[in-house]
Amino acid sequence: MKDIDLKHVRVALKNGGEIFVLDTGATITPESEAMLQALHSRSVGGIRHHLEVLKEKGPEKFMSSFYVGYGHKSIGDCGTVTIFIEGVSMLAAKAVQDWALYSGQESSTRYIDFSSQKFINPAGNTDGENILEKWRSFYLKSLEPTKVHLRNLYPKNEDEDEKIYDKAITARAFDILRGFLPAGASTNLTWHTNLRQAADKIAVLRHHPLEELRDIAECLEKALFEAYPSSFGHKKYDTTEEYNMAWSRENTYFNLDKEYKDVEVLRDCIDLELLKENKGVLETRPIKTELPKYLSELGTMQFGFMLDFGSFRDIQRHRAVTQRMPLLTSKFGFNPWYFKSIPPSIRDEAQLLIESQEEAVSKLKLSKVDSQYYLAMGYNLPNRLTGNLPSLVYLVELRATRFVHPTLQRIAIRMASILEEKFSRFGLALHLDKDPGRFDIKRGEHDITIKN
Repeated sequence: MKDIDLKHVRVALKNGGEIFVLDTGATITPESEAMLQALHSRSVGGIRHHLEVLKEKGPEKFMSSFYVGYGHKSIGDCGTVTIFIEGVSMLAAKAVQDWALYSGQESSTRYIDFSSQKFINPAGNTDGENILEKWRSFYLKSLEPTKVHLRNLYPKNEDEDEKIYDKAITARAFDILRGFLPAGASTNLTWHTNLRQAADKIAVLRHHPLEELRDIAECLEKALFEAYPSSFGHKKYDTTEEYNMAWSRENTYFNLDKEYKDVEVLRDCIDLELLKENKGVLETRPIKTELPKYLSELGTMQFGFMLDFGSFRDIQRHRAVTQRMPLLTSKFGFNPWYFKSIPPSIRDEAQLLIESQEEAVSKLKLSKVDSQYYLAMGYNLPNRLTGNLPSLVYLVELRATRFVHPTLQRIAIRMASILEEKFSRFGLALHLDKDPGRFDIKRGEHDITIKN
């Protein structure tokens, strides 16, 4: 494929990152595809006839008139686009992904070379840079000692492949030391979305408390308008903008003062009478099979728990549940698992580093939201999660396994036990990992590699 023949759209972000809208080279573009489906819904002429209309008139006036002009938003659902967002902070990535209909991928901390990866410094001064570089230094120099420590804890069995074993050890070392990476560390993500959802999400992001997100929203809109001018450039209404600004600045982050002592059931709205009627469906479900979605009508449950920001990044991938974005703060301390998992020889150094870094961050005199860039991802935070029974069962069965980060695994196991305590008498049977604490080198196989 000759990339020079494709009309990718690139827009630079202020912090050095980039928005990249992919041109797939398709003859029928996302706007054309949306137009065809809209025509198909209004005429029985058939797709061949609509293709002739498309060829004759093109999609531009159609999309600008009916999708943007008249507000027929469902038309925007019919055309999709893939956007690459590069060089943005972990905080920014989570904000873009904080959307029930988000589809895409993010770079894993297991596969980023943090020796050279840019860290975002909104303070723009050497004090901020020094804080970020101290996190980097500890992370880099601790990798090899942590791998040695893990090999002593989990020696290779004779029947295990050496390369897979080494990958598994390295993956666990990365999982441990990610707790000492700042949320200002940069990452890349993709966003595959339809035209409507892109516009709706941008309308919220442009009022985000973080300046980085407001810049991303502006550049997203600019790039998408350039790529698909007939589908963007929606009229802005002052009352809507003021409303979105008000709630975004005050309620984007979940900033709870209390600390959950365990996984707590904050609200249980499951209809037990309806649950009884579905006992057969619950108790006959085979392994690796999801509950039917109609069981969502049974109601929802809400859980509260403490979880480090690093593992929040993992659980946030579950779009079927509703979660608040926690404000990253040092108020609730570092998750103790990270201390217990590094070699004893560097634990005192890690503790001193955290104490000195907290003091240095406070001296920056930044707002609470901007201070997040300089705090490590191992800090514990209050989290609140609401979901229906099918989404909760899927979550706990996927996350209560040996292949999941231990700080999240513990939460999922506890949530699973609560679901079993409450609903097993109604037929709910969970298919859980029988030995979730075992170190399994199969984790070293969970990689995407390019074969020569």
